[in-house]
Amino acid sequence: MTTMTGTAPGLREFKMPDVGEGLTEAEILKWYVQPGDTVTDGQVVCEVETAKAAVELPIPYDGVVRELRFPEGTTVDVGQVIIAVDVSGGTSAVEPAAQAPVAEAPATTETPAGGEPAEPKPEGRQPVLVGYGVAESSTKRRPRKGAEPRDRADGRPTADAQQAAAALQSELNGHGTAGQDTAGSGTADHGGARQRPLAKPPVRKLAKDLGVDLASVTPSGPDGVITRDDVHAAVAPAAEPEAPSVAEAPAEAPAPVAPASYDGARETRIPVKGVRKATAQAMVNSAFTAPHVTEFVTVDVTRTMKLVEELKQSPEKYGTEGLRVNPLLLIARALLVALKRHPDVNAAWDEANQEIVRKHYVNLGIAAATPRGLIVPNIKDAHAKTLPELARSLAELVTTARDGKTSPAAMQGGTITITNVGVFGVDTGTPLLNPGESAILAVGSIKLQPWVHKGKVKPRQVTTLALSFDHRLIDGELGSKFLADVAAILEQPKRLIAWT
Repeated sequence: MTTMTGTAPGLREFKMPDVGEGLTEAEILKWYVQPGDTVTDGQVVCEVETAKAAVELPIPYDGVVRELRFPEGTTVDVGQVIIAVDVSGGTSAVEPAAQAPVAEAPATTETPAGGEPAEPKPEGRQPVLVGYGVAESSTKRRPRKGAEPRDRADGRPTADAQQAAAALQSELNGHGTAGQDTAGSGTADHGGARQRPLAKPPVRKLAKDLGVDLASVTPSGPDGVITRDDVHAAVAPAAEPEAPSVAEAPAEAPAPVAPASYDGARETRIPVKGVRKATAQAMVNSAFTAPHVTEFVTVDVTRTMKLVEELKQSPEKYGTEGLRVNPLLLIARALLVALKRHPDVNAAWDEANQEIVRKHYVNLGIAAATPRGLIVPNIKDAHAKTLPELARSLAELVTTARDGKTSPAAMQGGTITITNVGVFGVDTGTPLLNPGESAILAVGSIKLQPWVHKGKVKPRQVTTLALSFDHRLIDGELGSKFLADVAAILEQPKRLIAWT
């Protein structure tokens, strides 16, 4: 499916696609082309940031850039046109070269007199990105045969032609048959039929979440389209003032409140958007949805640190040649071993179906601090990886995150997470669960401390582990056993960690 429409012969409009699962907007970070530039099919034209990651968008056809609809830094809804390209000088990769001409007219849903042109079809092209394109219902199509032609001398459509265009748009938005009744919504047209109110998919979802019937909303957008503001206005309409009684005088209107002023020299205001906005919302949902419990254990990891040095000095012995070895690698391995012994920890709570979903795989999330904010990509099927494979996956994950190239798919489907706050010199913390997961392990800084070892006080490498878990899934006994097992493995890593 392509995300384009035509407003004039040879002009193609490229819309903001949904590059993730259910995303409704994205911010344009950088344009790689300017008006007048020549583009080819598959060429990256801009970089956008969604609520999950930064993504490069390729153009799906050849042509010359005519217009950039939004500047850099603008947040654009999915489905809005972001760039217009003139393809008249060549053949589009997603549209056959030979096609019936389309008459130039202000309305895009009209059909020239004399019948319907053949609708162009893709020639085996597959989407460039996962989730590329918007919902099929948002793609404009020419009306069916039999639509009213223009018959006014000035070229404008007749009332019947306008009604037919509105009915067609209603069909496309509502996934139903134009002119038929849509249950629970719609307004009467001149023929007595009912059509579904016009609104974009994100606005329909907002109305559904707020319990608003779109048929009762007064649209304020162009061509009668309902906007987000219209839905919010319908949720909390302004209370109509009651008519004063004969005996009492009408109350004076309150004085308008002056907007708050801010001193730009003393304050800096940063818009909340992109990864930061998604992280904030996810953490609020997590904190007030899952009942958190956090437990702590202080552990002697001297042997783990010695093993790290051994792996660096003798990589051929363990198959880690050319791989980055650090304490996080062994901590991740220890967690995977403990999960195998306590599989009930690797689960999720399904609120809709009131079920506990035990996962037979481990997608291990690693919290990574990036210039765009905190993200949590995960290593798919980490439970099935050997130590060298786990080291390679961990290195790739960290490098990709720091470069800002983590894909939305890499941050979906996690089952348990590790956050290493020790790299910032912090002893420990009480981490919040990543939404959809049951546990998260925080690793504190590793420091040389006095420790009783074999009956004597000696300097040892010590750290503190903190495990936060969802108390609906994991009770105190299971959480304690799991955390203690991770600590025991780190105290004796050679004996308990399997290399293959």
